[in-house]
Amino acid sequence: MKQRGVTVWFTGLSGAGKTTITTAVAELLKEKGYGFEILDGDIVRENLTKGLGFSKEDRDTNIRRIGFVSHLLTRNGVIVLVSAISPYREIREEVRGTIGDFVEIFVNAPLNVCEDRDVKGLYKRARAGEIKSFTGIDDPYEPPLNPEVECRTDLEELSESVNKVFAKLQELGYIQEQIAVSV
Repeated sequence: MKQRGVTVWFTGLSGAGKTTITTAVAELLKEKGYGFEILDGDIVRENLTKGLGFSKEDRDTNIRRIGFVSHLLTRNGVIVLVSAISPYREIREEVRGTIGDFVEIFVNAPLNVCEDRDVKGLYKRARAGEIKSFTGIDDPYEPPLNPEVECRTDLEELSESVNKVFAKLQELGYIQEQIAVSV
């Protein structure tokens, strides 16, 4: 299947639902025979950006590296699903400009909801002072000003979020067929 490459960048607080939506989108892409790759922020930090800390400079370097790999894959016709907090607006816009074929998905849930979902206990540790510069606690998250899609995971079902993503990809010509899951 000939396809156009695109980077679909899921950004939002830890616990907002980025990985959950990414996984559901990936399952449907696989089912329909599309070529894709997933770059999950946690996995990337264990490999490609191992050793980087959480200062603004290190976070920007992390996002630039993810953006570089995404650009290479995208220009070769791969649909790249990036799931990364990517808290700073300016660096997301820089990466968008580098990649070109870029769709920003704001996975939005209030901080208290993200904290309630926190299976790793990261928010609790951050609030106790055990984790410094934690996004949403003592480091800012800058929401996108004009994302192509906003998924309100505290208000909508997973299927609704996934359908929004596919509807936008179809509208922009990255997906040629209508893909939807039942709500």
